[in-house]
Amino acid sequence: MSRKLAAEFLGTALLLVAVVGSGIMAERLADGNLAVALLANALATGAALVVLITIFGPLSGAHFNPCVSLYAALRGEMPWRSAALYMPVQFAAAVCGVWLTHAMFALPILETSTHLRDGPAQWLAEAVATFGLLLTIAGAARFKPEGIAVLVGLYITGAYWFTASTSFANPAVTVARMLTDSFSGIAPHSAPGFIAAQLIATLAALRLLPWLFGTKT
Repeated sequence: MSRKLAAEFLGTALLLVAVVGSGIMAERLADGNLAVALLANALATGAALVVLITIFGPLSGAHFNPCVSLYAALRGEMPWRSAALYMPVQFAAAVCGVWLTHAMFALPILETSTHLRDGPAQWLAEAVATFGLLLTIAGAARFKPEGIAVLVGLYITGAYWFTASTSFANPAVTVARMLTDSFSGIAPHSAPGFIAAQLIATLAALRLLPWLFGTKT
């Protein structure tokens, strides 16, 4: 278990380094072109996910996401005791990843985001993003398990663009991104709506995906 938790910590922290660090670099180099900045942010995040899932998947399952761990526990695919250990590690690692990124880019370690992302459209986008992520994981696990890393990386890269929220799809990522006022940030006021949408989508996936993919209920 200690190795699994270490893998979840390192993977989640490095995921946030990829998300926030590429956002900072993209914003600095894009000269105000938000489309270019978002493209760079999406590509870097998707590429990093492929690597992180590939190397940490055999150790911990490479969840890096409380919604994924919650889904697995509710499905009986991992013990609740393990999920209860995974989730706080994911939250702590995500925050540490943001702080590490700030240190690398010579930004204040402690920040609070001012980027508002509010409203029903944003919440719906987060529900779609999270459901789609779980759909990708469940479908790949059922039909092409060796392709999970690539498929998740591709899905997140695409979801940055086809969701209005730019696809956080992860409560730990959402909490951590409250703590950066960079391109990737989300204001604390906006975070509860995102997290609620992510959890609702997880429960919807729990009802639909086992039926869709013909797995045990």
